[in-house]
Amino acid sequence: MNKIDLSIIIPIYNEEKNISVVYNRLIQVVEHLAIPYELIFINDGSVDNSLEFIKDLTNQNKNVKFIDLSRNFGHQVAVSAGLDISKGEATVIIDADLQDPPELIIDLYNKMKEGYNVVYARRKIRKGESFMKKITAKVFYRIMDKITSIPIPRDTGDFRIIDRKIINTLKRMPEQQKYLRGQIAWVGFKQTFVEYDRDVRYAGKTGYTYSKMLQFAFDGITSFSNFPLKFASITGFVVSGISFILILFALYEKLVLHNTVRGWTSLMLVVLFIGGIQLLSIGIIGEYIGRISANIRNRPLYIINESNIEEIKNKNTEQ
Repeated sequence: MNKIDLSIIIPIYNEEKNISVVYNRLIQVVEHLAIPYELIFINDGSVDNSLEFIKDLTNQNKNVKFIDLSRNFGHQVAVSAGLDISKGEATVIIDADLQDPPELIIDLYNKMKEGYNVVYARRKIRKGESFMKKITAKVFYRIMDKITSIPIPRDTGDFRIIDRKIINTLKRMPEQQKYLRGQIAWVGFKQTFVEYDRDVRYAGKTGYTYSKMLQFAFDGITSFSNFPLKFASITGFVVSGISFILILFALYEKLVLHNTVRGWTSLMLVVLFIGGIQLLSIGIIGEYIGRISANIRNRPLYIINESNIEEIKNKNTEQ
């Protein structure tokens, strides 16, 4: 097998308007670098014509590979599928919406040649994004920085280049709730960054709704921090302490001052407050237990429907 210097993974979810444009710009990049390459498109359950566009590219260029997943498994799982089959000594992860400019890959690749295992792209400016998205992203990264023991780079996405050593390590991390930028930071080795200005989406609508971003944030926090569990424990101690003081006060009123403790409203507030804290704590613990349950089931991370990669085609035929 011919050596491949660079693999480029492009997860696809309803990006039919962007595929040809991102392909042409990526081709210009690899031609400039003049190295053996492969482009890996991961169709993550698209419901538009994305898969047909990708198949057309495979007919034009033998270096274009694709995987069609059986359903939408999510961005992080789609990228993980690409990492599993990538052959390059270095691999780039980039979305198809063209907010992250493919031309920056040249700078990432050259920076890696200075001896780094990971070079991630750090955003200076985020064009075309709402104030709410910017502020929630900023708050999320600051929270992660405070509650995790592993420093996860701020203001970065998955757009980065990683070497074969990092990929081989990621393959040995089989957890179901993927948070790749956290996993890559956890692995360590030599990491650095290149700054850039993020563009507006070229065409189409983002698949990252606020509910998906919230789930992504939960996955990141629960995968790399036990702070929510500690928060539940500390809150339990605080509430128990307050309740104990109220009990002593009530006994003092009853036994010493001989006053009947009145106040149905205050009583109900205390009961509801404690009940709310209990439900919150149970919910937090349940999130962790749910993730443990998902991992011990040992289900495959994704299922491949079809591909033009021979090893996968042969495996599907045998099954």
